Amino acid sequence: MFELLFHHPQWAYRTGTFAFASGWPLWLLFVLIAAGALGIGLTLMRRRFVGFGKLAVLFVVQTTLLALVLCLVWRPVLHVERVRDRENVLAVAIDASASMAYGEAEESRLQQAAAALQADALPAWKKTFDVQLFSFAAQTQPIDSFDALPAPGPQTRIGDALEQLLQTAASVPLAGIVLVSDGAENGGTLSEERLAELASYGVPIHTVGVGPEKNPNDLEIDQLHVPQTAAAGATITAEVAVRHDGAAQSRLRVYDHDRLLAAQELSMPATAELSSFSIDLPAGDPGTHDLRFEIDALDGERNVINNVRRHVLNVPASRRRVLYLEGEPRWEYKFLRRALEGERALRLTSVVRTTPNKFFRQGVESGAELTDGLPKQAAELFEYDALIIGSYDASSLSTQQHQLLREFVDTRGGGVLLLAARSGLSAGGWNDTALAQALPTHLPAKQAQSFVQRSAQAVPTVYGMESAVARFAADPKQNAEQWHSLPPVADYQALGRLKPGSIVLLEAASERGRAPLLVWQRYGRGATYVLGTGSTLRWQMQLPPDDQRHEMFWRQLAHALADNARARTTLTSEHTVYDDERRVSLEAEVLDERFEPINDARVELLVAPELDPAYPLQMQPSGNNDGRYVANLDAPSTGLYRIDMNAFDGNTEVGSASTYVRRNDGTLEHFGARQNRPVLERIAAMTGGRYWRLEDLRELAAAIPYSKAGIVERQTLDLWNLPIVFITLLALKLGEWLMRLRWGRL
Repeated sequence: MFELLFHHPQWAYRTGTFAFASGWPLWLLFVLIAAGALGIGLTLMRRRFVGFGKLAVLFVVQTTLLALVLCLVWRPVLHVERVRDRENVLAVAIDASASMAYGEAEESRLQQAAAALQADALPAWKKTFDVQLFSFAAQTQPIDSFDALPAPGPQTRIGDALEQLLQTAASVPLAGIVLVSDGAENGGTLSEERLAELASYGVPIHTVGVGPEKNPNDLEIDQLHVPQTAAAGATITAEVAVRHDGAAQSRLRVYDHDRLLAAQELSMPATAELSSFSIDLPAGDPGTHDLRFEIDALDGERNVINNVRRHVLNVPASRRRVLYLEGEPRWEYKFLRRALEGERALRLTSVVRTTPNKFFRQGVESGAELTDGLPKQAAELFEYDALIIGSYDASSLSTQQHQLLREFVDTRGGGVLLLAARSGLSAGGWNDTALAQALPTHLPAKQAQSFVQRSAQAVPTVYGMESAVARFAADPKQNAEQWHSLPPVADYQALGRLKPGSIVLLEAASERGRAPLLVWQRYGRGATYVLGTGSTLRWQMQLPPDDQRHEMFWRQLAHALADNARARTTLTSEHTVYDDERRVSLEAEVLDERFEPINDARVELLVAPELDPAYPLQMQPSGNNDGRYVANLDAPSTGLYRIDMNAFDGNTEVGSASTYVRRNDGTLEHFGARQNRPVLERIAAMTGGRYWRLEDLRELAAAIPYSKAGIVERQTLDLWNLPIVFITLLALKLGEWLMRLRWGRL
């Protein structure tokens, strides 16, 4: 119908440029239109008795008629660029990955796409182009017909397929690419840099979306965030994001091999497509834990593979070392030590100054350890992961030791906790030390009576309720009740003004209002904490012997202090589970005793696959002089891989580390198996093409010839002889005649 009225395809109008071919100046056209309009107006004004409303309608109709006739005299044309018939190549790339095997009823997406192309598009394209067919998944290959499509591929690499096709533009006149896909890219080949590179070829890519954009009866674990390492016996938090289209109820279960670790009911509202949940898990004993996160399938759910994700958790056998420094024997020291002594993942070493030059040591490994109290050398202090400072006067330490404390946080990455006490915080002069720069509060000036007896109830803040430090129960309501039933603390010390990056975990609630009680912040590579009371022992003294909340609080706080401290040698992988991806990316960090980078180390790996023989691999420096080393290993077989690293500085061994990764097969294509329309639209927009639905292929066949790539010819299309023009002229004149007939002779 459009071409019947406008004589030319609509895509000629969308891509063409309007112009007048008469060569006469446009200003003359506007002058003639203006003069004609003035004459018409003066003529009609002589019949003012008719009424201005009717005269205005007649003026518009007659002026429009005159303007249209004058424009036709100037000979309007359309300049278009169109590919030359049979002289250009059109590449058609059809997605043959495993996600295209999904479908509705008896027909897969791949079959739907092939049938639509053969019926609606290919015959029309072959009249204009040399059509070349390709299939792609993990690899791209030419095909003679849709009957020769390969078996479903294990991965979708759209960026690689498009780049391979575009590279042929250097040898053949490529007018465009038609990409037929569900857009489920999972090969990491469509970064912004890659899209800009594809756009630089100047070849339009038209994308055709296949498959539903929503799967109403499908649940999918879209994202999973779990720490790669955890201390033995610790509690870790896993963040699970579930994608769903519509309201749903399910249950999440977490297994370590076949042993159930945790379970949680999931309620997903209809108003969201992605719901996030947190679940607490026990890290368990030292070793490798092959975790499996699984959500129950809905009734009639077809794709249940995406209901499961796996994660490898490493629990090292080594214990985190915590140094506790006290300037005087006090009850808080006794109960704090008792709380931490039973924690198997922590090793507590304490030093109490009994006289100005004598220290009582507990938990030391040798008689020479900490004989002079706080170490004076970085190599000795940096052997610890966390430091707790109680009632210890800052003036007892040298300037060098104060500087070491700040470096312990900033460079070492350790955690430091300052406790309120008679000689703690500002009462101990810590407000005027190098460590004060790293503290989360501006400690007030030293006062004689800053540590006062004041009863207050410890109350977790919103941040505290989300933190593992203040978590007595997984349920927020139960956790708040557990804190509310704790005995109040008996003393409090002012913490001063908070710094911008600080986070308050606990508040002290009293008749005077609320004040920060436990505050922390990140500083450099580590973190600092300040606790404004020295009487948490009351939680132990005034509660039944089997109540473990005092022990739980101190163990969780000690883990928060120590767990983020880095080791001198570390080995990490980009992922712990590689789904259908053979290339495993590894990164190591090697540091000296002062935790400065060693850039000329020899770093060796021993890779032990689960089913194949072990083999060595050498790591290479990252090139940034930051003590980091990288390696990529090939993981051809499925299963668990153990990777051991040894680092040497010359002939001296610096340290070792281990990690585990899992290689899975046949799962990646079952995640994100819905049509990803935004990806397809982004490809088309970046390259000058358009996004099309599968049912719109007839329109695509009409649009493709008007491409600016390949061998094109410039055409000038006359517009003066369009049927719609003559119909408009006739309608204007007929309309005027009918109005005159209705209103009487004018």
